Parts: sequence; structure tokens; C-alpha cells
Amino acid sequence: MSTTSDIPATAVVVPAHPTKPSTPAIEQEKEAPAKKSESAVKSFISGGVGGACAVLVGHPLDLVKVRMQTGGASSNSVFGMLSTTMRKEGIRGLYRGVSAPLTAVSPMFAVSFWSYDMGQRMVKAYGQNGMNEEEKAAPYTLSMGEICVAGAFSAIPTTAIMAPSERIKCLLQVQATEVEKGGKARYSGMLDCAKNLLKEGGLASLYKGTGATLLRDIPGTVAYFGTYELTKRELMKIQGIDPNNGQLSLTAVLFAGGFAGMACWGIGIPADVLKSRLQTAPEGKYSGIYDVYKALIKEEGYAGLFRGMRPALIRAFPANAACFLGVEVAKNMLGFMD
Repeated sequence: MSTTSDIPATAVVVPAHPTKPSTPAIEQEKEAPAKKSESAVKSFISGGVGGACAVLVGHPLDLVKVRMQTGGASSNSVFGMLSTTMRKEGIRGLYRGVSAPLTAVSPMFAVSFWSYDMGQRMVKAYGQNGMNEEEKAAPYTLSMGEICVAGAFSAIPTTAIMAPSERIKCLLQVQATEVEKGGKARYSGMLDCAKNLLKEGGLASLYKGTGATLLRDIPGTVAYFGTYELTKRELMKIQGIDPNNGQLSLTAVLFAGGFAGMACWGIGIPADVLKSRLQTAPEGKYSGIYDVYKALIKEEGYAGLFRGMRPALIRAFPANAACFLGVEVAKNMLGFMD
């Protein structure tokens, strides 16, 4: 993702006396037009493509993560759980509950990347405050601090879609574990789950765990976009690519995206554990996220905060490599929108 937003420079000084030889005092080289700011609509569409790629690649391991976090794991081994699920439920079992994230993740990532783009524009405008027009026309490279602020901003509007989607997804995944043990299914699918939640507790029930989602996603997106941009810059230095005009290879994009995902989940997993417990608990069991935290520490110790870390990190690399690859490919295809 580009971290510069350049304004085309205009400046060709025409000699006052065309018949006379030009002199160094009045001669200027014609500057190449700088890259335009990327279209916000392009960021939105590209983010949606990336989100769909992330879900399709990463959902089976997300299923394992949720089952580990909520006590429904049939094995302590990530790959043992994957093989058990595959043997008992087939491919369909590995994608249990995928309809909710697939339906929500494309617009969610679309909003996330659009919000990140808007965040970059805001911090750029703040950074250029007080500059004259000539200074504003020069290329502006965001600092890592500014990128992190833009990343943090992106988590706020994204949570409006993320929180209810994750609530439904977690409930469906935990229900699958209960059915496997001989229990009865409470929900027939994503829409039925959403209708029941609204009927039981209104929007408050559907958005249960929103605070925990923000607690996870604000630092998570700082790490996500920060790591991606930092890795891209370092790879460009290594490969001798101009960060203002050059582009990384698809392999380098996969590498940067994979590490960005691991950084995000490495920071966000404790809050994700609390969120999963809160969102799947019976109504009235916990008064809030701090109550979940106290109960978890009392029962499982601090190690319980990192339950599901292995599948989360194993999933994070391929899923987010696919995500950023989808974003970058979509951006190139939609270049006409700039």
C-alpha cells in the first residue's frame, strides 16, 4: 500500500526572449508528473477483494482457534484438530460458520482499507499544516508514527461491522462443537442466529463484545499496517526500488502481508480470547470484559490469555499474505480509477 500522496508539480519557466539562447538563470528542467493520490473508492474495492481472499485461505485455522479458546477443542494439536474435523465433518466442517465472516469480511476489509486511506489523508493534512503551496506540492512520505495513527483510526469504523459478525461466527463455531458431542443445534445458520440475538436482546445482544473488539483491533491494526509498510520499505531498500515510484514483486508482497498478519495477532490474541469468551457465554454469565478477565485468570492463569495463539499465528501468515496480495492486484487492475 502506498504511503505517499503526491501532488503533480507544475513548473516550466518559458524564456522571456525565445530568440535568445537560454541561460542557466532562467532554465528549468521539466519535472515528471508525480503520482496522484489513490482513489478512495479503489481502496474500498481493493480491501473487499483482500478480505475475501483472507477468509477463504484462513477460515479452517480460525475455526480451530475459536474452539481452543472456548474449550471445545478435541485435541491440543492444531493439525490434529484439523485432521479430526476433516475426518468427521469433511471440507464443509472446516468451513463451519464461514458464511458470517465471508458476508461481513469483504465489506469489513473494504471499510478497513478505505478508513486507512482516509486516516493517511488526515495525518498528511495535519503534517502539511503551515506549509506553503510549493512545499505541499512536493512528495510527502508518511512517517511510521503517522502510519500507525492512520492504522489505529481504521479500526474504529471497521468495528461496526466486525463486532456482530464475530459474535455470530463464534456462536456458530461453538455450536458445531456441541452438536458433535451430541447436543442440539440452536441456530440453523447465520441469519437465524442474527434474528435470535435481536429477538433476545436487541442490538445490544448482537453487538455484545464491541468493547473487547476495539481493545483487540486498535493496537492490532497499528501493528498490522505499521508492519506491512515497514517491511515493504525495508524490502524496497534491499532491492534498490524507489518507494515513490517502484513496486514490489508479488512474492515480496506476500512476505510483507504475512508478517503484518502475525504482528497483528501476536499483539491482539489476549483481547481476542476475552472477546470470544464474552461473545459465546450465556446471557448474564459475565458483567463485562473485566469480569471475563478475572474469571479466566482465576481458572487458567495468565497462560489462558494466549489460548489459541498457535492456530492464530499459523493462520495469520497465509491469510494476510493472501489479503494483501488481493489488495495490491486489485489496485493495479483498478489503476484507471485514480
